[in-house]
Amino acid sequence: MQQTPLVPHARLPRAHHHRHVRTSTVDAAGTAHWLLAEQAPQRGREHPPYDALVVSVRPDGGAEVTELRSVRARWPLLDRLPEGGFVVAAARTGRHDEARQVQVFDRLGHESRAFGIGDAIEHLLVDEAGHLWAGHFDENPLGIRRWSPTGELVWTSAGAGIPGLFDCYALNVSGTTAWACPYTDFPVVEIRPDRAARGEPPVRVWSNRIRSATALAVHGDRVVLFGGSGEHQDRLAHGVLTGTAVRRTGVGTLTGPDGSALTRRRVVSRGSRIYVQPEPFTEWGVFDLAG
Repeated sequence: MQQTPLVPHARLPRAHHHRHVRTSTVDAAGTAHWLLAEQAPQRGREHPPYDALVVSVRPDGGAEVTELRSVRARWPLLDRLPEGGFVVAAARTGRHDEARQVQVFDRLGHESRAFGIGDAIEHLLVDEAGHLWAGHFDENPLGIRRWSPTGELVWTSAGAGIPGLFDCYALNVSGTTAWACPYTDFPVVEIRPDRAARGEPPVRVWSNRIRSATALAVHGDRVVLFGGSGEHQDRLAHGVLTGTAVRRTGVGTLTGPDGSALTRRRVVSRGSRIYVQPEPFTEWGVFDLAG
């Protein structure tokens, strides 16, 4: 089976390695961000707001630091807004904090607004227009929804004709278009809300036999699905989008840059790219379908 190594993309500067990585992501421009705190959250204890650092490393290697005040999310998700601020969301909401689940921070790290978007967030990605795409997992099967940066729901998958959407396993946001591969049927789905203004269906669906992918990349009519269950967790399956189905064209394995097997990891899908951050979560690698 062919092995494809990740290409090194971004590394957390060593000066920050003593801090705990609460979460990390790669934004629409390819800049990597780490949300760092002094310590890991303590299980079973009350979780007060904490101050955090966001360390951002651009594709050219330049780095900057932003201090965020009074972050509330115990298990946070992070992305950068086009104007330079950040959004931090709690993946899980408690009984009393759902209305303040998402915090929007300005360039100076001050909270400018807060709102709720629903419990059980698997993926949170900001698009080039500054809208938030949320993909939920099965403990709160809300599907896929798009929100304005002020907390207005602007698109929902409810009634959109996506078959078997119970858990958003994989979500890719590029430009203002989203791609998904959801459980239970695992179709490849393209979502373009702008089509509705032209009287066209915003969703296209391709049936797919490649199961349980946790990330996907798309380039033209080519698609790659990464991940799976059990022994397929590092699977890299290539396919072509035909009229109504994904035709598989090959399968291999994605490895670390040195050819080693991937450990526990985070993944972020952006257009033709799949970014992978193995434990201990200090380095991002990238696979680029267009490359």
